[in-house]
Amino acid sequence: METKANYVLIGAFTILVSLFLLGFGLWAAKYSSEKSWREYDVVFHEPVTGLTQGSSVQYNGIAIGTVDNLQLAPNDPRAVVARLKLQASAPIKTDTRAKLSLTSVTGPPIIQLTGGDPRSPPLRETPGHDVPIILTQPSALQNIADTANRLFERLDTMLSDENVARVSKTLDHIETMTGSVSDRREDLGALIVNARKATEQLNTTLDGTNRAITDLDRELVKKLPMLITKLDSTLNRLDSAAGGADKILNENRAAISSFANDGLSQLGPTLGELRTLIRDLRRISDRLDASPARYLLGRDAPKEFEPK
Repeated sequence: METKANYVLIGAFTILVSLFLLGFGLWAAKYSSEKSWREYDVVFHEPVTGLTQGSSVQYNGIAIGTVDNLQLAPNDPRAVVARLKLQASAPIKTDTRAKLSLTSVTGPPIIQLTGGDPRSPPLRETPGHDVPIILTQPSALQNIADTANRLFERLDTMLSDENVARVSKTLDHIETMTGSVSDRREDLGALIVNARKATEQLNTTLDGTNRAITDLDRELVKKLPMLITKLDSTLNRLDSAAGGADKILNENRAAISSFANDGLSQLGPTLGELRTLIRDLRRISDRLDASPARYLLGRDAPKEFEPK
């Protein structure tokens, strides 16, 4: 009986030790895992089509973790909460931003982390949340979708029934105008020929004008030194004449001053007397023209003989 009891104790002890070692190993593995990885939440206010659990999370193009879970926000079903499992050594800062991105044209979407100034503090948990929350920024996919929506809205406006009717009328007018032009193609051909001839004549005229201007420029260049010489000589003569006039004025300054003071003061009365004399002479001339004899002989002027 004692031998069997010892075997039972040894077996029970062995089982307990094995369970303890297994539990310790699981605890150590979990502790190591928790130390190697950290969890973050990203709240997207846009569709995350194609993003699944296990999608890659990159920081400036380098994979640092995966998407651990995706779910709708409890308080706002328009938002999507993505739980990220990232390396503990990843530099997640308060100014780090998350956005959806594509690794290739046909590749699945991923979450791309950017930013993060080295001087910024690490991102920590906020009150009411068990993990830190990384803020988002509009992604290229969202910008493309918004642009496509605006484009379709504008196309829908442009292709309204009213605009389609206007385009149809415009096409009808163009077709009518084209038919009119086709009917008058002979006149248009003659007009084009005349325009070509006019252009040729204009080119000939311009060539002649250019040659005339060239000849005139060449002749002007040849005569320019002579003209400058004559102009210089004329200016010298004018300068000399001005000097002579200035000398004469200086020499006769006293006489000129006397004439200006005395002669001009007597000029007024003299002109008045001269005007009176001219008026009297005009009267005498009028009387002589009217009756010379009567004016010269007075009352004794001979009478004309009148035959009886």
